[in-house]
Amino acid sequence: MTFTWADFVSAEPRFAETVQRRFEQHVHHVLATLRKDGSPRLTGLEVTFRFGELWLGMMPNSLKALDLARDPRFALHANPGEGSEMADGDAKIAGRAVEITDEETLVRFAAEVEPPLPFHLFRVDLGEVVWTGLDGEDLVMRIWRPDRPLRTVRRGSGEGPPREDQG
Repeated sequence: MTFTWADFVSAEPRFAETVQRRFEQHVHHVLATLRKDGSPRLTGLEVTFRFGELWLGMMPNSLKALDLARDPRFALHANPGEGSEMADGDAKIAGRAVEITDEETLVRFAAEVEPPLPFHLFRVDLGEVVWTGLDGEDLVMRIWRPDRPLRTVRRGSGEGPPREDQG
């Protein structure tokens, strides 16, 4: 089943807004793909949110584009920014990249974003969205998957196992 960014916004609007805002703080992020031999490849990438979708655009025949064309699984980590304060948290998205080849969508995207031409364009099919941040002394992880409700897991600075909050 395909789960688009718009579906995520509909299911968890406040959480989606938090994650999108975190990605929009910086232009460049880190994309993990799988090489032919199955080993991971990390590369820089710009992402954009348009038309209710999260898009990954890249130069033609770049290794990351070839990786995604061969195996669409990916992980995307928001640029952590300077310092280690985690004031706005840390965001990660995983899923599958769906290559867009229809001319109408490519033209519409290019008219809005004005990428260098030619380009590969992938729409994100969400598998997991994770935000990690601090609440006082607690490390807080919010985890969403299309087949599960939003979960919040807290790990205190003291002893003891992580605890899960409702919602």
